[in-house]
This record gives sequence, structure tokens and C-alpha cells, in this order.
Amino acid sequence: MPDNALDYLVIGAGPAGLQLGYFLHAAGRRYQILEAGPAPSMFFRTFPRHRTLISINKKHTGWDDPEINLRMDWNSLLSDDPDLLFTRYSDRYFPHADDMVRYLIDFARQTGLRVTYDARVVRVDRPSDRPSDRPSDRRGPFVVTDERGRTYEAKRVIVATGVTRPNVPPIPGVETADLYGTASTDPADYVGQRVLIIGKGNSAFETADNLIETAAVIHVAGPNSLRMAWRTHYVGHLRAVNNGLLDSYQLKSQNALLDGDVRRIERLDDGTYLATVAFARVNEVTKDIPYDRVIVCTGFRFDASIFADACRPALVIADRFPAVTPAYESVNVPDLHFAGTITQSRDFKHGTSGFIHGFRYGVRALHRILESRHHGVPWPARMLAAQPGPLATAVIDRVNRTSALWQQFGLLADVIVLDGDGIARYLEEVPYDLQGPPIGDRGHFAITLEYGPDHDKVDPFDIAVSRIAQSDSARAHEGHYLHPVVRHHRPGQPPVAHHITENLENEWNSEEVHVEPLRAFFARQTASVPV
Repeated sequence: MPDNALDYLVIGAGPAGLQLGYFLHAAGRRYQILEAGPAPSMFFRTFPRHRTLISINKKHTGWDDPEINLRMDWNSLLSDDPDLLFTRYSDRYFPHADDMVRYLIDFARQTGLRVTYDARVVRVDRPSDRPSDRPSDRRGPFVVTDERGRTYEAKRVIVATGVTRPNVPPIPGVETADLYGTASTDPADYVGQRVLIIGKGNSAFETADNLIETAAVIHVAGPNSLRMAWRTHYVGHLRAVNNGLLDSYQLKSQNALLDGDVRRIERLDDGTYLATVAFARVNEVTKDIPYDRVIVCTGFRFDASIFADACRPALVIADRFPAVTPAYESVNVPDLHFAGTITQSRDFKHGTSGFIHGFRYGVRALHRILESRHHGVPWPARMLAAQPGPLATAVIDRVNRTSALWQQFGLLADVIVLDGDGIARYLEEVPYDLQGPPIGDRGHFAITLEYGPDHDKVDPFDIAVSRIAQSDSARAHEGHYLHPVVRHHRPGQPPVAHHITENLENEWNSEEVHVEPLRAFFARQTASVPV
């Protein structure tokens, strides 16, 4: 390995690249960030097209604890500087995208990150430093080339480019339609027109809501049932801020939701369209429907074209995202890691890895993994007495404050390792599936925040649905809402779980309902392990 090779080369100066750069900079590592554009945050200069973020910015929480406040601040990156909070950049609950651009520019400048701008990467290669028939066995440095022909060598590459390519469905004639990223956003351009929007996500409904006052007819089409974020708890499903079209549909105001496949799009000689739609609700009845405009709003995908064959990462989910391990590493290319929204295959359409308020903690976990693997820095831990009282107190204190477990529910876990001699180590924010087998003969405890099973199948506004009383600790495992779960993992045995009863204000500090049942659980489990 060349002595002059960087420890880390980060591709992309969006929020994930800047967040990782912050940790690398603080640790004193040899790193460089390459950014294709002339400044950070190029994505947010264009998207969302109608310039309103769906990531909340709640400034007035009633709390003084900065950690708890991050639960309601979905835009800030993690740092030690209280001035580098997004809440100082906007008062709006759903902020303007331009405020995100300003924030990320300031973050990069004020933290002194080493970013090379106008350095669009065109190739990532890994020439073999030893013969092997398997690319995964070639462990020489990565060689990264930008569009100006400049090359950079690095022991490890972290890709934080986001999803930069439109995810266009293979519909015959789709190339004649407008794309979300380039279609006009001026409602005046659609006056009196019939508009078909393909897709059922936030970009589709954001586009539809923008046209309600001017378009004659708006149809939003997609083959799958519409999923609402308030029901599934996945913030990428349709948000209330974008669902104005649903009212106009159900109140018979010319607009409609089409549940079915768009099989074909034909551009006619007069510039209008004829779309063939196969409806799912009526035994695949097919109908040709005329439109003046067709807009494709079907999301984005990761661009893997920059990778040479020697280090091309495997892809998943219809090749939209890189396949990653619990260490945010390519499953087939060692030392190639990913950060940010492109790690959402970890909890696709269930968690928050696709969003800043989730992946900022995934990036911190990635940095701790890199520090442990390559620099001998152990995962941060604190020691405590391995007794039921101190263990319960430590858990209750954490679940009442943590933003990381709150945002990355079920994905990140605090881990308590029973080391023996009455001592335990408390590690924070470990990827749950990174733990591997139980640690030591005594095993370990994993603490997560989780929704209940099948929570997305329950209508939270239906008063006929039976609910668990918040004082009923014996039935805590039946709860649908977010609540703490503590599991004891021991060698050769299935984990034993204890659920802490859900609470309306997410304050798990009742001695009778929350603390004492947890203390009793620790007493039972610690009594069962070898001395």
C-alpha cells in the first residue's frame, strides 16, 4: 500500500459526505471529499422540485436537552457546535430547500472540511496488487479519477453520492414523457390540461398538488396500493403535506387515483398523449385515456457506472441501491463503503436510512466501525455495575433521551456486555445485526426502540381498534406504537425479550409501570448466567 495513499476518499459533499467528513476530520484521519459541483448540496438546489422539504424542523419542543431536540429536528447534521443546527436557519416546520443549501454550505465551511469541488468522479478502479481470479481478493488501493483527469489513491472509498439517476419504469413510449426532474413547475403551463402523473410517492403528489388550481384533470397512477406515512411510520410514504389531491379525488373534483399499470404511452402527432392503463381493481380491464401531459415521478436510483469491473459493487432492489453489510460495506468489494440515502437497502421502506435524520446516525456508526477496524479505537463505552438496579437505570435514562435509537428504530441498538466480576460495558448505537453471536458466556443485552408487529396494518385513528393500556406492563409486547425492547442474547439460546410499555409522551419513567418490570427482568436474566 503506498505511503501517500489517503486513509479515506469520500465521494460526494451532500449531507452524508459532509457528516462523515466531520467525523474523519475530528479524528485526524487522512481524508479528502470529492464533489462534482462547485459547492456542497447540489441535490437540494434542484430537489424537491417544488422546494418544500418533507423533513420536519420543529424548533419549539419545550425541551432544553439538545439530544431530545434532535428527535424533532430532521435536518441537522451531528456536530459539537450549537450554531450548526438547522433550526437556526428556518422557522418553518416544513422548510424551504434553499435553507438546506445555505446550511450545508455553512457546515462545510465552518468545520473546515477538506473538499475538492468541481471534481466529478468518472472512474473508481482497484488495480490488483496480487494475482487472483476473484476481484474481492484484490486489496490494493483504490484509484479514483475525476473528469479533469486527476487521480487519487485511497485505502478505502466511501461513496456518498446519493441517488442521482431517475428511476424510469420500462414502459413503451415513456421516453416521450416529462421527468420529475425536468418538467415545468409553473402551474400556468398546465392551464386547462389533462395531466397523467406516473408514481404514487411524495414526488408524484407534490407535483399533483402544485397543479390542482390550473389543470383540468389530474390522474395519479401506480400499480400498488397507496401507503400513508401516518399509518406505516415510514416517512417516505405519502405525507399529509402532499396529499391535497386525495380530497379532490374523493370529493369528486375531476382528479383521480388510478390503481393499475401504465402499459403504454403514445405521443400523438398533435403533441398530446394516449396512455394505456390496466386497472388492478376491475380484473385488469384496460383503457386508453387521453392526456395533454405525462409526468414520470417514480423516484431515483444509484449510479454505479463509475465503477470498474475490479470493484463494481453488487446492487439490490431492482438494481436501485448498493448491497451493503451491517458495516455499510459492499457485500462483494472489501473497503468500499456507502453512506447516506444509498444505504436504505438496510431498512428499505421501513426505516429512516434514506433520510438525514436517520443516516446521520448510520454515518456515525460507520465511522466508529472504521475507527475500530483500522485504527485500534474501541467502540465508545462506559462501565457500570452488572446489577439489576444500575442496568435498569442506564437503560431508562437512555431510552428517555436518545435520538439515534428513536430515529433508527430497530436498526441501531445499545449493547450491554456482561464482562464478569460484576462489571458491564454499555456501548451506544451499534448496528443491531452487526453484533454477531452473543458476546461471551454471559451474553449481552441489546436495547432498541421498535414499533409492534404488524403496526402498519393498524389504523391509528380507528377508535374501534383495541389498545393496550399504558399501565398494563404485562401486555407491553402487544403494543403497536414505538416502545423500548430489551433482549438478552446468550450462546446456544434464543434471545429473551422484555418490552417496556408504550407511553403517550414517550416518557418511560414510571417506577411501577416501566422501571420495576425492567429491573425484575434484569434480575432474572443476570441470575441465569455463569458467575
